[in-house]
Amino acid sequence: MSPTRPTARKTLDQLRSQRWFANEEIRGFAHRQRMQQQGFAREAFLGRPCIGILNTWSELSPCHAHLRERAESVKRGILQAGGFPFELPAMSLGEVMVKPTTMIYRNFLAMEAEELMRSLPLDGVVLMGGCDKTTPGLVMGALSMDIPAIYLPAGPLLDDRYRGEAVGAGTHTKKFWAEYAIGNIDHAEWVRLEGRMARSPGTCNTMGTASTMTAIVEAMGLSLPGAMAIPAVDSAHPRMSWACGQRIVDMVWDDLKPSRLVTRASFHNAIVAYMALGGSTNAAVHLPAMANRAGIALTLDELDAVARRVPVIVDLYPSGKGLMEDFYYAGGLPAVLKQVRQHLDLAALTITGRTLGEELDAWPDADEGPAAQAAPTIRGCDAPLIAATPDCPEAGMALAVLRGNLCPDGAVIKPSAASPRLLRHTGRALVFDSNEEMLAAVDDPDLDADENTVLVLRNAGPVGGPGMPEWGNLPIPKKLLRQGVRDMVRICDGRMSGTHYGTCILHVAPEAAVGGPLALLRTGDLVRLDIGERRLDMLVAEEELVIRRQAWSAPPQPYLRGYTRIYQAEVTQADQGCDFRSLAGTAPTPEPPIF
Repeated sequence: MSPTRPTARKTLDQLRSQRWFANEEIRGFAHRQRMQQQGFAREAFLGRPCIGILNTWSELSPCHAHLRERAESVKRGILQAGGFPFELPAMSLGEVMVKPTTMIYRNFLAMEAEELMRSLPLDGVVLMGGCDKTTPGLVMGALSMDIPAIYLPAGPLLDDRYRGEAVGAGTHTKKFWAEYAIGNIDHAEWVRLEGRMARSPGTCNTMGTASTMTAIVEAMGLSLPGAMAIPAVDSAHPRMSWACGQRIVDMVWDDLKPSRLVTRASFHNAIVAYMALGGSTNAAVHLPAMANRAGIALTLDELDAVARRVPVIVDLYPSGKGLMEDFYYAGGLPAVLKQVRQHLDLAALTITGRTLGEELDAWPDADEGPAAQAAPTIRGCDAPLIAATPDCPEAGMALAVLRGNLCPDGAVIKPSAASPRLLRHTGRALVFDSNEEMLAAVDDPDLDADENTVLVLRNAGPVGGPGMPEWGNLPIPKKLLRQGVRDMVRICDGRMSGTHYGTCILHVAPEAAVGGPLALLRTGDLVRLDIGERRLDMLVAEEELVIRRQAWSAPPQPYLRGYTRIYQAEVTQADQGCDFRSLAGTAPTPEPPIF
């Protein structure tokens, strides 16, 4: 489907909210009465577009701690543009605090967002999020509901400095933990780091999942240009929030809803941005789920194909050394898209009503100053962040999709954050059946492992985790850390934090808990990774695998009721996006009757 620019504007009687407020029956009377009960004048909401502000603020979500204030800026924009705002709480998925994993609740948020929009008198919505799963969850709900929507990203937190080095959340936590574990950082220094590394509200200031997903949504045309890079506490952030409130009112009158904006070209542009940024592997789960909500089949192989053409050109952790403030000063996402514009579909429409190409033409060039000339944050495709070598031409890629007898439906790896020497590797497997087992064993000084061992954690997938927890960045055994080992090949059917790094193979599908081949692997088996061939195999005879499969039984699941039981029964595998089967697709849902 091609994007369509707005033509005729809506009239007042065509607004959804008028079904609630404008009818002269008893229900219309009751609706208006209850609004006035809150102190809203009849004239304030009647005859205006009603805009929902879906706010994922929570005191247990530090990434979103400033969103209550930003909602006030959004409201001002809506009111000044002639609309009327209603702020609505939505489930807050703070990555660090929510257990067992926010991923298990992404679909919950998507369902809640969709039903908030459907069940209430809303003509358009501003979606306020930023932390990892809030972005895809809110957008999935908006794609399914299909009323005008604009995404407002929370923005990254401020940088820190430690021993002369820029320090960010997530990536450096993992690095410092390894040094603390072997005594290179003492307890007093560890406590000091704890109190200073996260200096403000906002999402992780690396190119982790939060920044990856807000960039993807901006590249799709669902955010204002440049919005995702604005630091959370920068004065530009409330101004951007105000602009979101202004813009959504016009989007309602123009009926500029997701189905008129989001096409295969939108997702192609999102994938190009993802690869150029060196984005989080978690996007390989969220992108197929989001595309499916728009009726677009998106496979892992399409992601791999773009990754082969578009190198990582942004110097940000965990692939590079910079942080999100550097990215903001360098011009943000539009500056990246200018560098890869030959790979983009510039005719794709955006929420501004203009095409992506028109927006890029209007975006000013950034001036980072003379110091940036030697080490620019954003590079050209002819000078990628990690140069290909004859031995490892894939070293600078943001993603590679693997197949083989361990992952027939696919697995992913982030070569740009891996050790090139390990991207072609054969080693003996050391298999753990649970995260608890792995954590209990990994620091054992007698652990039977060396630097060539392939560490394997299974039963961490969508069903087995449940919810695909971020356990895939398995810790290096302490005895090997003391020997100077800082990376090993690691395999998991779960996920890895987007802020982490290492030679980690993730999202193995089908997962072990549903009988995928990973369930048949045993300690001592040889495992071969070949990034060039995109292969991941266990070197075990097929006859032996048949015997093992006959002896296999599914691990017991303790969840006999509640949301988690629903999740395990409904969730698809990682290569399909881990959406619920009953939520996926574009089958129509009727508007609610009003009696």
